[in-house]
Amino acid sequence: MALYLLYESASGYSLFQAHGIDEIGQNTEAVRNSVLDLNRFGKVVRFVAFNPFSSALDALNQCNAISEGLMTEELRNFLQINLPKAKEGKKAKFSLGVAEPKVGSQIFETTKIPCQSNEFVLELLRGVRLHFDRFIKDLKPTDLEKAQLGLGHSYSRAKVKFNVNRVDNMVIQAIFLLDTLDKDINSFSMRVREWYSWHFPELVKIVNDNYLFAKIAKFVENKSELTENHIPELADIVGDEDKAKEIVEAAKASMGQDLSPIDLINVQQFAQRVMDLSEYRKKLYEYLVTKMNDIAPNLASLIGEVVGARLISHAGSLTNLAKCPSSTLQILGAEKALFRALKTRGNTPKYGLIFHSSFIGRASARNKGRMARYLANKCSIASRIDCFSEANTTVFGEKLREQVEERLEFYDKGVAPRKNLDVMKSAIDNVFQKSLQSGDDEDKNQMEVDNGIADASVKKSKKKKSKGEKALEEPMDQDQPAANTNEDSSAQESEKKKKKKKHKLAEDAITETPNDLDAVENEQNGTTKKKKKKHHGDEDEGANGQAASEVKKKKKKQKKADDDDEE
Repeated sequence: MALYLLYESASGYSLFQAHGIDEIGQNTEAVRNSVLDLNRFGKVVRFVAFNPFSSALDALNQCNAISEGLMTEELRNFLQINLPKAKEGKKAKFSLGVAEPKVGSQIFETTKIPCQSNEFVLELLRGVRLHFDRFIKDLKPTDLEKAQLGLGHSYSRAKVKFNVNRVDNMVIQAIFLLDTLDKDINSFSMRVREWYSWHFPELVKIVNDNYLFAKIAKFVENKSELTENHIPELADIVGDEDKAKEIVEAAKASMGQDLSPIDLINVQQFAQRVMDLSEYRKKLYEYLVTKMNDIAPNLASLIGEVVGARLISHAGSLTNLAKCPSSTLQILGAEKALFRALKTRGNTPKYGLIFHSSFIGRASARNKGRMARYLANKCSIASRIDCFSEANTTVFGEKLREQVEERLEFYDKGVAPRKNLDVMKSAIDNVFQKSLQSGDDEDKNQMEVDNGIADASVKKSKKKKSKGEKALEEPMDQDQPAANTNEDSSAQESEKKKKKKKHKLAEDAITETPNDLDAVENEQNGTTKKKKKKHHGDEDEGANGQAASEVKKKKKKQKKADDDDEE
């Protein structure tokens, strides 16, 4: 059987034929030894055909299809033209060797060309890759290297490329920078306070805010030059005229040292840097808020932009956070404490980064753990909605936030919260109404699907309940046949009537004579015997004998009762 080899290069598809297989006997070692020598390898593999790609975009599309295990129309035409045609109803007398087994299965399904991929074929393709520029005369080695480099870059870019508006890496870098800026601004502000306090120590007690202190230090410069004419400008900076007057009065009676002009210039420059960093920190925070509303709007509306960004950065990405279960999300950021507790067999931590949420702080001491577990559950839901939904909305986050608020009220006041099914259904309805108002067709279709899923889940739950009720009812009906139930019910009714009559006769017998009592008893026995004959007409004599003995016993008991009453 002839063996053909399909080789996908960066410049196009090529087809080779291995014609020395019988001598080699499909020995992998022999092929491996002959790969390095072109003279020996040329006796084994012969060039058949080559189909170059039309452009770089075509090469990228073909490469993506091969990597996903798909056969393109171009590859199909190339194989059908250059491979020998097999007769209908008969097996092909050749096989095609491919490097990717998925591509081979796809080729066999569509064209019925038998394909194989094993070590022997891979060794042959390795030799083809090594001597590929020698088989094709017009192709230069430099051209092949350029094509490989260009295709590699474009393929990598296509794999890495995703939605620019939802780049969670920007959020990760922003929150890291925000935390670093907070530390730096605090340390620099402390340095400004200590540095300028040599000149104006009273200002530290009057102004507590770091940013305002740096701003005033930049404005005042030399305290000896500060006069009452500067009060309006100071009032604009501080926001309080009384404080401005207090600063001027303190400057007049200050105990600080005088600084040289060069020292004052350095202090002013450093104060200006601190002010610039503080302003940049505000802009960075605004940028983080906007990015979080684009990337994870539901998580941001539920737990806040900063805490949500910290969760995303600690998990590595929004996708990793969405994959985390709620129990992992609950202690995210407290790994050190968790492993220490496991090592020492102590109490494991109740919360990690979500402790910075306001919900945990508002809960009582005994309910903090419960609140952390519940909040982690809702954060997990919100992150999954943000990661896998196409519609950018905050409705689900707001509804989840309402649920957390209701749970807080439940812990404090005992007010029962709403069910998850009702809350999610109302959220889906709200999103659907918004999509109708905006007029987005895709959002409409998506929300219709979501509504259908929600309604189907409700119907399924109702069906399950009805099936469960039927299952409970049916065994009760199956346990007793219909005929037996009728007989038992009639027998129970007859026994009740007998007991009522006996009680009445016993009450009447107190006032009657013994002869009358015997007559009544005889009548009673006759009636009971008649009734028994009606209900049990088909019974045997043994049953009648038992009934008669029971009647005699009842007679004796009644006689004893009558004798006691007479005495």
